[in-house]
Amino acid sequence: MTRWVVLLAALAAFPWLAGEYYVNLTSQIFIAAIFAASLNLLVGYGGLPSLGHASFLGMAAYVSAWLALNLGLGHWATAPAALAVTVLMACAFGWIALRATGLGFLMITLALSQVLWGLGYRWVSVTNGDNGLSGLTRPAPFGINLDGAVAFYYFTLVVTIGAVWLMARLVASPFGATLRGTRDQPRRMAALGHNVWAIRWLTFVYAGFWGGVSGLLYVYYHKYIHPSSLALTSSAEGLLGVIAGGAGTLAGPLVGAGIIVILKNYASAYIERWNMLLGFVFLAIILFMPDGVVPGLRRAWARMRGGAK
Repeated sequence: MTRWVVLLAALAAFPWLAGEYYVNLTSQIFIAAIFAASLNLLVGYGGLPSLGHASFLGMAAYVSAWLALNLGLGHWATAPAALAVTVLMACAFGWIALRATGLGFLMITLALSQVLWGLGYRWVSVTNGDNGLSGLTRPAPFGINLDGAVAFYYFTLVVTIGAVWLMARLVASPFGATLRGTRDQPRRMAALGHNVWAIRWLTFVYAGFWGGVSGLLYVYYHKYIHPSSLALTSSAEGLLGVIAGGAGTLAGPLVGAGIIVILKNYASAYIERWNMLLGFVFLAIILFMPDGVVPGLRRAWARMRGGAK
């Protein structure tokens, strides 16, 4: 508990100690952390690797942007509407994708996301094609202007804390234990009377909801949305973050998301082929910490404490 309090205190004080660039970078890490944590519900706790999670991020962002630009609706209306559409899409996608498991599930999620990605580029009357949707604004909750880097940082921090806490509560609940049971022993869980498909479907929808929340924060941050947000690379970056940080842990996706965003935004300013660097980093993690950074560091700390005794 003390460690979490210290971490929250450090995050609260961070904008007063760092420059605007690093404040904005950390805001992006928070957004990526929600995205990765929601994907971790499927990958880490459900045993369902997905390459289509960017569909939920992109759908929420596009619906919010389109409603604001074309209907002139305020954020009080566009945000709930975007999340509602994203959840309905997650219901449909889950119903289709969960007809398979393992590699089949991964390929179906990839195919569904590629359909949306293609629509993003081709349905010009709605998405504006390769030009994307621009001219967007940030919300002003309780009259607080979020255009500044510090204000938006605290906004994303609060949303991230709430999102991670709610996902942690799900994982720690009896439903979370049942979900892990469907991952490890699906046939035994079915024999015990559990509806394995329904458990996975509910988790898929819940993960899609939080993917949509990350999409809203994404479009608020950039004030712009482009079909690339629906691309395979967006889903792959989230999946890499989950695996690198440690699938099936609460802190793992958060750490993994930080690694991905830092390499993408910071290292790319100095290294032209930053994707190659990302590959080397990921390879090193897999070789030396096969379970991910967080489980690997926990084992190293346990060995150090054991050696000290």
